[in-house]
Amino acid sequence: MVDDIKKTLWAAADKLRANMDAAEYKHLVLGLIFLKYISDTFAGRQAELRRRFADPSDEYHYPDASEEDLAAELEDRDYYTAANIFWVPEAARWEALRAAAKQPDIGKRIDDALTTIEAENPKLKGILDKRYGRAQLPGGKLGELVDLISTIGFGGDANTARDILGQVYEYFLGQFASAEGKKGGQFYTPASIVNTLVAVLAPHKGQVYDPCCGSGGMFVQSERFIEAHGGKIGDVSIYGQESNPTTWRLAAMNLAIRGIDSNLGKEPADTFTRNQHPDLRADFILANPPFNISDWWHGSLEGDLRWEYGDPPKGNANYAWLQHMLFHLKPTGRAGIVLANGSMSSSQNNEGVIRAAMVDADVVEVMVALPGQLFFNTQIPACLWFLAKQKKRKGEVLFIDARKVAKMISRVQAELDDEAITRIAETVAAWREEVEDGATITDYQDVPGFCRSVPLAEIAEHGHVLTPGRYVGAEEVEDDDEVFAEKMQKLTEKLGEQMAKGAELDTVIRQKLGGLGYEL
Repeated sequence: MVDDIKKTLWAAADKLRANMDAAEYKHLVLGLIFLKYISDTFAGRQAELRRRFADPSDEYHYPDASEEDLAAELEDRDYYTAANIFWVPEAARWEALRAAAKQPDIGKRIDDALTTIEAENPKLKGILDKRYGRAQLPGGKLGELVDLISTIGFGGDANTARDILGQVYEYFLGQFASAEGKKGGQFYTPASIVNTLVAVLAPHKGQVYDPCCGSGGMFVQSERFIEAHGGKIGDVSIYGQESNPTTWRLAAMNLAIRGIDSNLGKEPADTFTRNQHPDLRADFILANPPFNISDWWHGSLEGDLRWEYGDPPKGNANYAWLQHMLFHLKPTGRAGIVLANGSMSSSQNNEGVIRAAMVDADVVEVMVALPGQLFFNTQIPACLWFLAKQKKRKGEVLFIDARKVAKMISRVQAELDDEAITRIAETVAAWREEVEDGATITDYQDVPGFCRSVPLAEIAEHGHVLTPGRYVGAEEVEDDDEVFAEKMQKLTEKLGEQMAKGAELDTVIRQKLGGLGYEL
């Protein structure tokens, strides 16, 4: 049902877009979804309070209260802030906006509502994107969009509304990324890649950090993993950073919709030059930094403490990202990073030297080659780096070649399905000999063509190149134990029989055609 709702909503919203660019329209739609969520959770709390006021056994019971008394009591903001619900002033509530949806000044009304909500809720300061008054939608389209978003309520239960709104928000993020193409991928990592990182890292509790967090998908999936494994939302502390101001707001709204507390820094900022969490040492780092960015360097980064394994080249930030992650890891922490395939083998401008130093320091744990066509924004082949300062299996690196395990979901788009992700995660868990339900997993085996555990000395012999295909070998072909000469004799005999049968049929066809007066 929810999948049908998501598709229907997207089709309707996309139709309303008219000629507006998807990159601009995205913020209008997602901002309204967030505003609807805030108002829904507020209304859900109001309904709950009204029930409790009427219950003689409840501590909030309000005997002999008139309707006016109840209405006044329901406007006490302490009831909402105590339950971690955003306070929404009456004029900014969704129903007030919906009632004015057909008014020509609906854009200004929405901006005013967002301004008021920000003023009343310090956590939202600077997060809400007030661009509706100047939106370039054709006449009446913004009002139609408000009416469309109004259909997302789905009942009065606040938790249910939050879950469905969260799913709609995430679905829209993915659809906008697809619609925007190259630009869209800058803020959205495909779900199957996020799921793979999370499944391998298994973040259960502690501090989770993403220094280029985009729209916050890594955090959302981390919380889902925790809940699916019996943990609680809030077992992890979320830290992020994002340089693009509008994407930074998207992340904050994406997390707020799910009730996830986070620290995304006091402002959007460049991770290298304006690090928002300089003292953070995280238990888990998950990141999909932009590939091969060339304009990242600043003179202030000369001699930076983060460059422990060598100065990264000024024309490519890949090894700056890797070293930034390592710097911010706890001694017992683990990191998973998506990078372009070139990062595994490039020797240009000191990259090979840095990679060799990292391998020799035994901080590279697992390397995974990914299939093509996973991303919305690039056909550049990608890989996953998993780093750890205190590896369980010292002196070895696990290589996994997952290039053949993808499933095509459209003509141009592939994904790793649950089976593929589980296979990768279980392979890593067995290799690490992790403990599960009190028992140690010890069934790891090299699988030709898919995975192999390789000692550091062998990696050094290959010039510290970390491409899995170089190490895992070719996939084994099933052998039927038949002697080659005997097999060729049988195949030759069968071919001879088929050729003779073909000659017979050729003769019959010629005869039939001749009988009809046609000669070949």
